[in-house]
Amino acid sequence: MYEGAIQDLIDELGRLPGVGPKSAQRIAFYVLSADPADVNRLAGALRKVKELVRFCTTCYNVAESEQCRICRDPRRTDEVLCVVEEPKDVVAIERTGEFRGRYHVLGGAINPLEGIGPDNLRIRELMVRLGGGGVRELILATDPNTEGEATATYLALMVKPMGIAVTRLASGLPVGGDLEYADEITLGRAFEGRRAV
Repeated sequence: MYEGAIQDLIDELGRLPGVGPKSAQRIAFYVLSADPADVNRLAGALRKVKELVRFCTTCYNVAESEQCRICRDPRRTDEVLCVVEEPKDVVAIERTGEFRGRYHVLGGAINPLEGIGPDNLRIRELMVRLGGGGVRELILATDPNTEGEATATYLALMVKPMGIAVTRLASGLPVGGDLEYADEITLGRAFEGRRAV
């Protein structure tokens, strides 16, 4: 335990996701010894992100204007909509260069243990978008964990009666992985998603 400002900084850093007590302490002491110009740039970036960044009014990705760059891009197709949990998932998919459709960011996944149900996500907004017509395929790109699977199953049940094709991202073995280290669920999904060569 430290006193005053340094302990306050450690406590605040420790509240960040993925930052434990030791990491918070290391970051705090780095900030303490860093050049004041570096610290001011960091503080300015934090203020700027809170002032300028908002959620896109169409897909709920992060944006600095009413719509994100993806929703403004006329080269993208409106026929395929990819549902993800968080804006960081959009970035991951965009890095592949394989997807040219639009996105819908739910803002999380169904997790009853955390008190997060369908009403806490942007599912109603998704249904409004799908009700407008034009979408022929809905890709469910939620995380391959219990919460992501529950969310994907819920969405599939909601959307199927609309006559829209619903697909799920394939999951299975990573490239370069060894079979002996794969868990049963991952190996099972790899078998389910196998394809002709």
